[in-house]
Amino acid sequence: MLRQDIQDRLASGAPMSTPSLAEMLAAWRTITAAADRFLDKLTTDQLLVDLPLDGQVSGQTQGSAIRRLTYHYWFHIGEILAIRQILGQKDLPEYVGNIELEAPYRPE
Repeated sequence: MLRQDIQDRLASGAPMSTPSLAEMLAAWRTITAAADRFLDKLTTDQLLVDLPLDGQVSGQTQGSAIRRLTYHYWFHIGEILAIRQILGQKDLPEYVGNIELEAPYRPE
């Protein structure tokens, strides 16, 4: 794990905390730079590999898991947009929908 301290301090079940924006921005930059290097090297064959769960076939490929994570972030962006809507802002974009069924990862 690149930043175990973040996992320990901020993951689900950890005590409530309010880290500084500067600290989190620095961590985000470090983590995303490492993620970009990893993601840039992935091949189609690697994206099609099943990600086991508890030693068993999960039915979810690495490519689908990456999509799920991406759409998870989009979900939270949707929550932010809901707040913006409540605040009266107009012309907000829509959430992407059931992407796992409608557009799962497919090789090139």
